Parts: sequence; structure tokens; C-alpha cells
Amino acid sequence: MTEPLLPDTPDTPANPPAPPQHWYGDVLASDGGVVRVRPIVPADAPALAVFHAALSDRTRYLRYFGPYPRISPKDMYRTTHVDYRDRVGLVALLGDAIIGVARYELLDRQGPRAAEVAFVVADEHQGRGLGSVLLEHLAGAAAENEVVAFVAEVLAENEAMITVFRDAGYQLQRSRDGAEVHLEFAIDPTEALRTVRDSREAASEARSVGNLLAPGSVAVIGASPEATRVGGAVLANLLAGGFSGPVFPVNPHRRSVRGVRAYATVREIPDEVDLAVVAVPPAAIGSVLDDCMAKGVKGLVVLTAGFGETGPEGLAAEHELVAAARGHGMRVVGPSALGIANTDPAVGLNATLAPVLPERGRIGFFCQSGPLGAAILGEAAARNLGLSTFVSAGNRADVSGNDLLQFWDTAADTEVILLYLESFGNPRKFSRLARRVARGKPIVAVSSGRLAAGADMDRTVVRDLFAQAGIIQVDSISELFDCAALLASQPLPRGPRVAVVGNSAALNWLAIDAAHSEGLRVHRPATALDRGPSARPTERAASAPVDGPVDLGPEATPADYREAVQAALRSDEVDAVIVVVAPPVPVPMTGFADALRAAAASAPGKDKPVLTTFVAESGIPKLLAVRTTGGAPARGSIPSYPDPERAARALARAERYARWRDRPVSPVVRPPGIDTAAASALVAGWLAESGGRWLTDEETVRLLSCYGIDVVEFRAVHDAEQAVAAAEELGYPVAAKATGELWRRRPDLLGVRLDLWTPDAVRQAYTDLVEICGDPLLHVQKMATKGMGCVLRVTDDPSFGSVIEFGLSGLIIELLGDRAFRALPLTAEESVALIEAPRAAPLLSGGQAGPAVDKAALAELAQRISALFDDIPQMRELSCDPVLAAPSSAEIIYARARIGPEPSRFDTGPRRLA
Repeated sequence: MTEPLLPDTPDTPANPPAPPQHWYGDVLASDGGVVRVRPIVPADAPALAVFHAALSDRTRYLRYFGPYPRISPKDMYRTTHVDYRDRVGLVALLGDAIIGVARYELLDRQGPRAAEVAFVVADEHQGRGLGSVLLEHLAGAAAENEVVAFVAEVLAENEAMITVFRDAGYQLQRSRDGAEVHLEFAIDPTEALRTVRDSREAASEARSVGNLLAPGSVAVIGASPEATRVGGAVLANLLAGGFSGPVFPVNPHRRSVRGVRAYATVREIPDEVDLAVVAVPPAAIGSVLDDCMAKGVKGLVVLTAGFGETGPEGLAAEHELVAAARGHGMRVVGPSALGIANTDPAVGLNATLAPVLPERGRIGFFCQSGPLGAAILGEAAARNLGLSTFVSAGNRADVSGNDLLQFWDTAADTEVILLYLESFGNPRKFSRLARRVARGKPIVAVSSGRLAAGADMDRTVVRDLFAQAGIIQVDSISELFDCAALLASQPLPRGPRVAVVGNSAALNWLAIDAAHSEGLRVHRPATALDRGPSARPTERAASAPVDGPVDLGPEATPADYREAVQAALRSDEVDAVIVVVAPPVPVPMTGFADALRAAAASAPGKDKPVLTTFVAESGIPKLLAVRTTGGAPARGSIPSYPDPERAARALARAERYARWRDRPVSPVVRPPGIDTAAASALVAGWLAESGGRWLTDEETVRLLSCYGIDVVEFRAVHDAEQAVAAAEELGYPVAAKATGELWRRRPDLLGVRLDLWTPDAVRQAYTDLVEICGDPLLHVQKMATKGMGCVLRVTDDPSFGSVIEFGLSGLIIELLGDRAFRALPLTAEESVALIEAPRAAPLLSGGQAGPAVDKAALAELAQRISALFDDIPQMRELSCDPVLAAPSSAEIIYARARIGPEPSRFDTGPRRLA
């Protein structure tokens, strides 16, 4: 690409402005390595000269259309002194070395703002996707500066560069003039562009985690021969786990550890080191990190504790550790991690402190807490549940559950994902990823007390947002594995109809009650083996209820179970079967287990799950009846639960997930009549004046109007005659309202006067309200159509980011906490589901409480609010309370909004590591 001609009088700023801080970020190359991207600054001149001199003649020719062996002082000054608006430069760094440069310069032409773009990447780093990354971040900077299009001049033979532009998702206008190709394209974030960006992000993050979980070599820093020490335990596990590559103990005081040659530092290891497991005291981390950076280690697993969990100083040290590691291309698991594991026989990685690691399986597991992680692994092994990969992220300073979701999404050996969540690195990104990943693989999550903060309202938020994303939420580790046992071994149920087959009337009905309480429907298929009473033992009648169990009687044999389960599986009115085996006297259970496996294997299609409860002390694992392959449960195994209630709960969760997954994907909706540019300009102006704050009532109305959201018209008045004039202008009838926060939401409406039809009524209302509230500032508002009061709010949830809330108005409903929550942005289906979700929502459909309201108008209002928060990241809160929903409208009576700086945990714009 051609270098712009330099004018005789440079227009470069002598004292360039400070570079925008939010343009700094760590990004992932296509190979999973970390690269730092930041604005170019004048001090980069020496490093830029070194970078340019190291480029090959071929690369310089393709970039500059000629030899250009050195950058002249004039060109260097112009390159490094930019205004970050009309001329912008970005550099990609690895350590202190520049490995890529991208620039744009505004073109002097009529029409919308357009800029010429150019970039170049060091030869040894070409092929890592850095050109695409730099283009994405340069386009993000340009969009902030109201540049709408990029222009590029490329040599026709430079196919690699042309491919970068083409594969970025832009709609290219292309022309050729001899050996040069002229490209021009709009940089608006189209859906195609977002799809390409998200796909690139997913691939690089998956590769990044894959590098950690399948290293070619591992160094254990702080290795010890004592298994009771951290460095000894992890080394012992690595050696015993059969890791496929070399293991290098690092201990300055020993020549060997556990019979393996040891080294004083990582630098002394003669071979490459892909992964370093760090088990040294916090004070020694600095020197260890220096050694790893000098060695070119690709990833760190920091088992050492004493960082963010200890307080502000520890948190600062943790941030420094991650920043230094990322700056040299490394990802970090931890600190205070339990470790990572990959049971693939071709890898055999057990870099954990866990005393027990489950066998090979199809379950991926992520958690944070180290001690809890060890207990979880122990329970998984006791249940014979196999894992594919495991990551305990400790303080989650870098690698998070989001990274693992990206990895497991495309990992062929992982079919079920388990998460124990204490916090989110980027809540909006988690919601986006979970919605996509759960379409193909079930995600089961336990949300800890730290995440839900122990409050009922917070637990409701977690419940609703997990359900929205298709996540199967459970309340305990036991329930986590109850679901995992079913999902990893049996097909998903096609519907809610379940048959209960057993030989104990009491336990059969316990299963039926549990199924009913979980929303399942019980069906009893006809079978000649149904010998027992189908009615409850205490309620037997001449005619048995239809939804009774298949009672085989206490003398049932394995052959009886096989025939009855086969009959239930063949029934077109059965979607799943719960089997209860409770012999009256101790007998071997192996025959019953074999009979059930044979029945399930012979069922047509084999697409109905079978769950069991064995009431026995020996002969079969208490928690899981399995057919094993290499010690781990194989697909087609039959999970067994200690009681039928737990079986029913696991089945109900699987059925709800299957129902969610079968729903077609709904698009995010952007209603017409939205002016994003106007809203952005308003918010930017207000923030420039005062930073974050609550907007005035008038400012809120102006902002909402940019998104087609209308507040019922009102006027601010300061005396009685102004109130009458406002009423005349708005048209009778009107309402008069006190404006103080104390008076806005009083259930007794003491600060409001409604249905004022005459000037005298307005004057009297003004006088009364000023006397009550003591403030001469009142609002006179046009009367809205009478309807049912509703509330729509968006708040910054500490765990989930921006969350929209809907419910009906009223003191009792408020006290009961009858609210529904969804993460933003909303799809078309989710906006409708939000309005239908509260327990009181049936009142909106009409009945004794009044006529049906316009629920479509409420859903559209939610969509417009969603678009506002999706477009304007500086939106912090919005409350529309009340919204009067009538048969043909939904009118906002009062709205208030708060703006503030963009949160650091964003999920818009150029992709970068949180």
C-alpha cells in the first residue's frame, strides 16, 4: 500500500494529545498467542526503526511499492506524532518489540469522512492473523472518530493483503489500475462483520486454551520430592499421569527430583517449554516470570496463593503478573489454581494438586476454587463420571469460563459442560457465548453464594438469565453430577411424558410425585406385567388413575423388568422411563442392571432416556449403573440415583433444556425509528460536562425519544399560573405531580392529583401539592390512557452486567419480588417471554382484573430499551415506572436514566481479552 505523500509543511501536532486509554488491549492471534495492541506514541520511534529495518525486502516492497530501506526522520516524525482523530496509528507488541503497525489518514475529499488505511506485520509473525486484528481495532478507532469508510491501495500481487480485507466481512468495492488494486469499503458494523469478528474470536480463544491443555512440554517451577508440598504433588501427578511429553523439574537446590533431571531456572532448560506450572512463594514470582518470558514459555499455571484473595496489594500484584505475562505472549491460569488436566491418552496431562482424577470421559469441567475443585474431582471419580478436560482457574485473573466455553464448543471429545461459577470476567460475553454453545452441548452450572450474594432477588436474576441462555442451573454439586450422569450417557427426552416402572408401591409413587412437582407428566403404558395396584396405597379405588406407575410387584425378576421397560420404551406416549428396583430381600443386583441395559439397547431408535434407582447395598455402584469403556461411563449407560426424587429432578432439567434447544433461534430485534448517532452525541456531551450522573427528567425524555420511546408529555412549572398554562397547552385532562424523589412512588399517591379538567382544579392542585411537599417545582402531565401499571428497568447487575427487569406495579407485588429478568440484548422471542414471565403476568391477558392489554406494545418497548443499551455502552441505568399498559397502548408515565463511563467488562467493539 502506498505511503501518503508528505506535505512541505507537516500537519503533525508538535505536542500530540494523550492516546485514548481504551484503545489499549491484549488480543489473541490466530495461533492463540497473546499480542498487545495500543496507540502509537512518539517514544515508539526507536523501536519502529528496528522493526522497519528487520522487514524483508519483499515485505517492504509490498507495503511501500518500492525498496524503502530506512524511514526518514520526517516520515518517522509524521508516523509517530498523530492526533488520534484524523490520523491514527496502532502498534502490535510482543514484549518491548513492535511486530505490527497499522495507520489510517483522513482523505481530503468531499462527502462522508473516509481515510486511507495501511498496515504491515513483521515477517516472522505473518500468518498469525495480526493483519485482521489490526484492521479490526483500526476500524474501531475510526468509527469513534466518525470515519465511515476506508480506502486502500494494494499491489495486485499482494494476495495476502487483499485476503485480509475480503475475509474481514466488509463489502469491498474493487477496481484495478495496472499493477495496483484500489479497494474501498464502509466500516459500519454489519451483521456479516460481527459474525466474522465473533468467529475469529472463538477460534483464537479456543486455540489459546488448547495450547494450555495440550502442551508439548511442561516445566514444574518449585518442584519438590515431597508429595505433601505443592510442587511435589503436582510433579507426582504429572509423572504418574503418563504425560506424553518431557517434564522438567525446576529446583535450584537439586540436580534431580523424583529421578528426573532438574534445572536451577527455566532459562537453563535446553529444550522448548510450552507450559510452566508455578509452585513458588509469591515473593519469588517476579524472578520466575522474568525467566519464563526470556525462555518464551507459552502458558502459565500459577498454583501459588497470596494474590487477589488477600486484599488490594495482592490484587495489584496479580494484575502486574497477568499484564507482564500477556505482554510476552502468555496466558495465565490462576493464581491460586488447583491446576489443569486433559485425560486424552495422547496427552495424559494431570497438572493438578487433586489426589484423585476421574477417568477418561466426555465431560468438561471448569471451576475456580482450588479446595472445592479437589472435592468435586473426588466425587466425580466416585460416581465413575469421566472427564475430558478440567480447569480450576483459582482467582481467574486471565483464563476464565468464557475461554473454556469457546474451547469446548468445538472440542469433539467433550459432549457435556459443567461449570462451578463464583464470578464472571465478562458477563455479557458469557451470556452471548452460552446461548451459542448450549445449542449444541448442554451446560450445567452451579452458581455459588458469591455469585448470587445470598439474596432472593439475586437468585432470581441468576435463575432467569441462566434459563435465557439455555444453561441448566442446579443448586448443589450433587445435582450437578446428577444431571451430568444423565446428559453424558442418555439421549435428551423428546417431551415431558414419563413412565415409572418399579416393584415398590411407595417408591413408585414417590417418583410420580417428584415428576409432577417438576412439571413432568406421568403416563402408564399397558403391560401384562403390571401386577401391583396402580393407585396410591392409601387411596386405592375401583378404578386406577391413568397416571399411575407400572407396578411389577415385590417378586419381580430381571426378566420382568426387561419386558416392562421395553414395553414402556416402545410406547408412543412415553418420552422417558424412571425405573425403581427395590427387592424385599437382599439379592444380587447385577442381573437387574444387565436386564435394564438390554432393554434400553433393544428399544426402537434408542432415543428415550432411562433412569434408575437401585435400593441395594452391593452388587452395583450406588450412584451409577454403567457399561464402561476404560473405566468411564459410555454413551448408552444407565445412570442410577439414590432415590427417585433426584432422578426426576435430573430428568426434568434435561427436558426443559431439550425444549429450549428445540426452539428456533430468534434474532435480536431493532425496531424502526432509531437515531443512534443523535443519542450518542447527547450522551457524549453530557459526560464531557460532568462525567457520570443521573439525567434530568427533560434530558431523559430527549434521550429516549432518539429510540422512539415516548414519555407522556409534561411541563415543569413553578407557580399556579404556569401550571394552568401548561394544562391549556397539553389539553385537559391533566395530572399535577410533585417532583421530589420522596413523592414519586408513594403508594398513597399523596404527591399526585389526577383527572384535572379545569383551570381552577389545576390551581387548587398546585396549591395543595406545594403545601404538602414544600417545593414549588411541579410537573403538569397529560393524562394517559388508563391501564395496568407495569415496571421496566435496566440496572447494572454486579455479576451479569446490564439486566432488564419487568413486572407489574403494586406494593404487594414489589414485596413478593415478582419480577422477571433477562440479559441484553433481547431477541424477538426473549422480549415476548420477558413480558409473559412474572407470576402475575396472566393479569395482562384480561379477566376479572380488567381487559387484556397490548402486550405487543410492552414487548416492543423492551426491544427499544434493549437497543438503547446495546448501542450506548455509557448507559448505566434506566427506570420506566410506571408504564400504563392499556388495550391498545403502553405509555410511560415517568422515566429516569443514569449515564456513566463505559464499563471495562464490555462486549462491543473490537475483540480483546478482558
